[in-house]
Amino acid sequence: MSSPEARPNPLDPLGLMKGLRDAGLEQWSKAMTDFVHSEAYARANGEFLEAWVGAAAPVREAMQAAIVRALAEWNLPSRDDVTRLAERLTRIEMRLDDLDAKLDAGSAPRTPAHKPGAKR
Repeated sequence: MSSPEARPNPLDPLGLMKGLRDAGLEQWSKAMTDFVHSEAYARANGEFLEAWVGAAAPVREAMQAAIVRALAEWNLPSRDDVTRLAERLTRIEMRLDDLDAKLDAGSAPRTPAHKPGAKR
């Protein structure tokens, strides 16, 4: 037996419109789901995205060049400048670690040249 909400009331025009709306939306939903899952849609969407990426690349490169020029004009470092500096600092730290390891391995325990409080 169906519930009272499932059967539309013939005297309620808004209920009838709601039922028609729901049925129409259900049909649209099914049609759009079938369309989006089709091979033709996937192929067309892929072609569109390839065209978009192809068109966006020159714009992105031009923007990147403009930003680098503006940063240079304002005497601010660019991302590449900061990356190069970080790489140099990393290499310096590695060399210092190597030197420290060589000093530790090649010498006796380090003692200060003079003891605090001692007279020279």
